[in-house]
Amino acid sequence: MDDLYSTRSKNPPQPTLPAIGITDFGQVTEDTILVALRRALTAYSSLQAHDGHWPGGYSGIFFIMPVMIFALHVTGSLNTVMSPEHIREIRRYIYNIQNEDGGWSTHILGKSSMFGSCVNYTTLRLLSEELHGNEALNKGRAWILSHGSATASPQWAKFWLSVIGVYDWSGNNPIIPELWSVPHFLQFIQEDLLQRPSQVQNIALSYLNNFVEPILSWWPFNKLRKSSLRSLMDHIHYEDENSNYVGLSPMNKVLNMICCWIEKPNSYSFKQHIPRIYDFLWISEDGMKAKTWDTALTAQAFCSTNLTKEFAPTIQKAYRFLKESQVNINFPSYSSYYRERSKGAWTLSNGENGWAIADTTAEALKGVLLISKIYPSLLGDPIEEQKLYDAVDCLLSYVNKDGTLSSTETKRTSPWVEILNPSESFRNIIVDHPYVECTSSLIQALILFSKSHPRYRCEEIEGCIKKGALFIEKQQRNDGSWYGSWGVCFTYGTFFATKGIVDAGRTYENSVTIRKACSFLLAKQLSSGGWGEDYVSCETGDYVDSGSPHVVNTAWAMLALLYAGQFERDPTPLYHAAKELINLQMETGEFPQQETVGNFNSSLYFNYTNYRNLYPIWALGEFRHRLVGNKN
Repeated sequence: MDDLYSTRSKNPPQPTLPAIGITDFGQVTEDTILVALRRALTAYSSLQAHDGHWPGGYSGIFFIMPVMIFALHVTGSLNTVMSPEHIREIRRYIYNIQNEDGGWSTHILGKSSMFGSCVNYTTLRLLSEELHGNEALNKGRAWILSHGSATASPQWAKFWLSVIGVYDWSGNNPIIPELWSVPHFLQFIQEDLLQRPSQVQNIALSYLNNFVEPILSWWPFNKLRKSSLRSLMDHIHYEDENSNYVGLSPMNKVLNMICCWIEKPNSYSFKQHIPRIYDFLWISEDGMKAKTWDTALTAQAFCSTNLTKEFAPTIQKAYRFLKESQVNINFPSYSSYYRERSKGAWTLSNGENGWAIADTTAEALKGVLLISKIYPSLLGDPIEEQKLYDAVDCLLSYVNKDGTLSSTETKRTSPWVEILNPSESFRNIIVDHPYVECTSSLIQALILFSKSHPRYRCEEIEGCIKKGALFIEKQQRNDGSWYGSWGVCFTYGTFFATKGIVDAGRTYENSVTIRKACSFLLAKQLSSGGWGEDYVSCETGDYVDSGSPHVVNTAWAMLALLYAGQFERDPTPLYHAAKELINLQMETGEFPQQETVGNFNSSLYFNYTNYRNLYPIWALGEFRHRLVGNKN
């Protein structure tokens, strides 16, 4: 499996232009930006994998590796899958992320938590680490005991400890399989104390535990249990077979693997799971493989620079990857298994796991269309027109009735069922809510497609754009910002929202929404010229200034202002921002890795390794484009 370092070693080295140091924003010129861009594009091209994508792990979530080890341990596969070298590196990694107080966090930016501490401490014990003479391990144990022991951990941790037999199942809240047998309109997705149990949930769980569960264990009601378990296994096998045993994420992958082992330890299904564990292993990093999402955004960043001819091989490989990663089939009986259409979609990875992601599909479609439009001569074998239609058909099938877009499925139930969230560690996981960012990606993709294919499903597309733009406008906060659900946080949400409604026809002159967005961003600009937002914004619901510039936050804010016409009104703030980005650029031509900017539903924070390069390139590219246009 490629990582960033091995990828760089496989690509031929390119000469690096000397770094630029700017002391005054007046030194920001077309020439200085051009040098900065060429340095960044050269360095970033060297990180491209042979098949055209940019590797990157969603690292920073500290329970993914432990649950993989738990799954391998309970199925007796640990020493089969993990070599001594694997185990040594995993132990080193877990010790490296241990906090000074002895505990472990749930994610990279958090304080020690019972969830993170219990699963990481237990993982080390499963990997044959002993307490005697081990100061770090003893500190971990002491932290857990001094904070209430595993009984004080959230439900999600208790579940995994029960899986390996060190916590009694009676200490868990019951999620009975019979829930899958109730009428479909009553069902909700079952996915941890961030999300404290509501009173309704406590009553429901008490009723399940003390009344329903005992009854369902008696004849003849136990027949319903057997039937429900068969139905669940049918869904699990469907998911496994259609995702090539990779799954949507590491979490459901290992859960499915355990279920297949319980059903039949030597089954074909379980044996197919084992080799796909390696897909999730990175040297010194945990998490999931990121391919299409980052590559789609990177393609757009490269296109913004107007330097695609200079970097033609890079663009050609990215285009080929996107073209070949598109899903070309619908899975059989997908609606019966609560899946959506997949034909024409793109996934987070390379299409192999089959899980269509709505906004990834939109961004990949944008990337393909932009490259096709700017330099069709670079393409060689262009994507078939029918494949573009398939992508649009797929996107439209994901659109909610109100013109919005969620992430992996259409909105299927009401937000009130979030009060039943049993996990205690994650917020907003029961319903796939409509998101500003996803809806913006939808609008942008449909508008870009319609420019080259104006007659294809034009009325539906026009209706989606109109409804989607109204939804984004209604989600704006009083201070002019938008909350970002997938990034940190208000700079992210405001970037996506602004781009979407600008594409839909809003301007600074005709839209109070755009004017408020610009005022918000300009008010948050640091004296140095950049922007820096703390992840705490995601939890408090208010903008929290980190006090220092961050290349990604700066790029997001800069892009939003550029799209909103700030350059044409008063470019001074943008010159200051460009100066900040250029000065933050490293000797290698890359931009620095700073605080994590990935966010999942205000609960988990992780790293998009490619954001630190692609977004500054994108922002400087758009700024240079306007400088050139202004000169001409």
